[in-house]
Amino acid sequence: MNKYELALVVDAKIEDEVRAATVEKAKDYITKAGGSITNVEEWGKKKLAYEIQHMKEGFYYFIQFDAEPEVPGKVEQVVRIMDNVLRYLCVRQEA
Repeated sequence: MNKYELALVVDAKIEDEVRAATVEKAKDYITKAGGSITNVEEWGKKKLAYEIQHMKEGFYYFIQFDAEPEVPGKVEQVVRIMDNVLRYLCVRQEA
């Protein structure tokens, strides 16, 4: 199993409950694909480097998980079409 990290930038204009549900949904997709979540970091609201969909701020989340090599591709397919996710990136962490 490899270690991965999913970075999510979530819309800052939505309510806290909707934002939490969006992150929970991403975590559920990871576990359904066969990964096990090891850590979730919430960095809070940050200014974006450039405007995305006319927004200047977003909430940053970093979800670390252990999974087989095919899991990140499956997770990205689902996160790509999620509402309220402005940007995402899934990377393999060094051992």
